[in-house]
Amino acid sequence: MTTEPATSVRSPRRERTRERLLDAAFAVFADAGVQATSIEAVCEAAGFTRGAFYSNFATKEELFHALFERKAREHLQALEAMTSTVDADSVATPEGFRDTVRRVLSSFELDEPAHRHWCLMNAEFELLAMRHPDVAPEYVAIQQRLRDEVGAVLDRILEHFGLRFAVPTPAAVDLLVDAEIAGSRAAVLGAPAEQQSAARLERLVDLLVVPH
Repeated sequence: MTTEPATSVRSPRRERTRERLLDAAFAVFADAGVQATSIEAVCEAAGFTRGAFYSNFATKEELFHALFERKAREHLQALEAMTSTVDADSVATPEGFRDTVRRVLSSFELDEPAHRHWCLMNAEFELLAMRHPDVAPEYVAIQQRLRDEVGAVLDRILEHFGLRFAVPTPAAVDLLVDAEIAGSRAAVLGAPAEQQSAARLERLVDLLVVPH
């Protein structure tokens, strides 16, 4: 095992260490759960000592926040890349718009094990934040920051197609994100397809998005 020294600026080596810790954390969290996983287990899976961990993260909770933010930003970047390939003329009709929405949503569907792991980890961490007042403020702040980023990305995409939300962007984002969370949990529980994320989001987008 190796130990990374703490530095004020992330070097390429330290960034690689951080990414390996995040990758290892996802695998271990998925297998054992967030609360049951120790820092030692994450370090062992990544091939580092506790010193490497603490040079990148102060707590296990901070590690989870970083893991969540990384995944959320990957989805946002993929969303922008996907929509940049869509011809604006294809959304000129209601039918074309709905078809485009379906294609965009389907491109983000995770395989069943990965989807289940993320849903369980997010639900577990939300419960942790609800039970521990010291964890809750950072959890709420990160959730809001990510929703703000989602709103900015969606506004850019809609403007590109000559569209806008029928309600203020923060309200639209809250509805969409909450629908995605509820739909993901419904999928894990084996609910019918119309209760899962893609169907919920498609119905909401149809109501929320209008011509500019």
